[in-house]
Amino acid sequence: MPRSIPKLPLSFLRKIHTLTFYDIAFTVAREFLHDDIPYAALKQIIADAFTFDIPLVKLTENIFTLELFHGPTLAFKDFGSRFMAQILSYYMKQHAKTLTILVATSGDTGAAVASGFFAMPQVRVVLLYPQGKVTVGQEEMLAKWENNITAFEVKGSFDDCQKIVKRAFVDKDIKKKFLLTSANSINIARLLPQIFYYFWAYAKLKDTKKPLVFSIPSGNFGNLTTGIIAKRMGLPVKKFIAATNANNAFTKFLDTGVFTPQPSFKTLSNAMDVGNPSNFARIIDLYNNNLDALRRDVWSMSFSDRETKQVVQETYKKYRYVLDPHGAISYLGLKHYVKLHPNELCGVFLETAHPGKSKETIESILKIKMKVPDALKQFANKKKQSIILSNQYADFKKYLMDR
Repeated sequence: MPRSIPKLPLSFLRKIHTLTFYDIAFTVAREFLHDDIPYAALKQIIADAFTFDIPLVKLTENIFTLELFHGPTLAFKDFGSRFMAQILSYYMKQHAKTLTILVATSGDTGAAVASGFFAMPQVRVVLLYPQGKVTVGQEEMLAKWENNITAFEVKGSFDDCQKIVKRAFVDKDIKKKFLLTSANSINIARLLPQIFYYFWAYAKLKDTKKPLVFSIPSGNFGNLTTGIIAKRMGLPVKKFIAATNANNAFTKFLDTGVFTPQPSFKTLSNAMDVGNPSNFARIIDLYNNNLDALRRDVWSMSFSDRETKQVVQETYKKYRYVLDPHGAISYLGLKHYVKLHPNELCGVFLETAHPGKSKETIESILKIKMKVPDALKQFANKKKQSIILSNQYADFKKYLMDR
């Protein structure tokens, strides 16, 4: 975590609607990086990382969705992974060693990291994903990489994958042999660029005088963490909605004040199937363990697969807009908050993955035929390269050490 959260000047917020996404990203990043990277190099890093659109789509007069899935792997994880890849590439030019990046993924992170770091000199990527618990589209983008990417198909849950990665970072044998980092949201470099799009959404909505509410599909809680940081930096947000699926340990925590990690359940919104979110520790730290202060900023509610299917159907029928299961959870959170707080507000829900990554699920729900996105087509005829692995740390360590 940063030692402190910088505050942006009011002058920046007053003129934000005149700025490009790149101007906003540079201003926010500079507050954290200071002169660690020369400004010219930082601007180039941002330009190279963010080569895709970030549309804010209007559903109603007061409800918008921020589409974060227009990057190369069709998920919001492209923001963090591509920025981090460019940052690490800048630093690795000063080293002779090879960097090993360990990644646990519940669906989208691994593909974004593989895409961002593919064939990058002095970098190798090791992905771990839970066998049978990702969608067909997600696995296409996870399991078919070569070159400097190795994917492990772990016989277990995402939490098992995450435990393996975390344990590797405190293993003296591994630390002695490898220069390690992570591209999960446990790495702050993965989180920083996610702050950018909250300010971007505000810039697009600058003419609204209504209180701003963000609804966030929440699994490992990196997105909520970055939203809270954006607010600390000066973004005028009235409320964050942490929308969860059946993996709702955080929702229960806000209700009861007791945080109890739980085994993860498989749901339609699989990238959110996390029973013990890593970023819970960051959120609690940001609020100095003050539950009342956290509740003032964050409201949470969980939703079932049945409710997910229902809202996908309703939204398509009413707006001809196709939600993916994660965006559906996010939209449900916003809808329920609006019912409970009928006063005028401006609501933005995050759409974090392209519905094409859950093609079979969406087609089953809507009884339509979806076009395969171009980004997925390129993987269709490639051979699966993943290595099946138990969920035992010793097996993973042996493989890594032997290599």
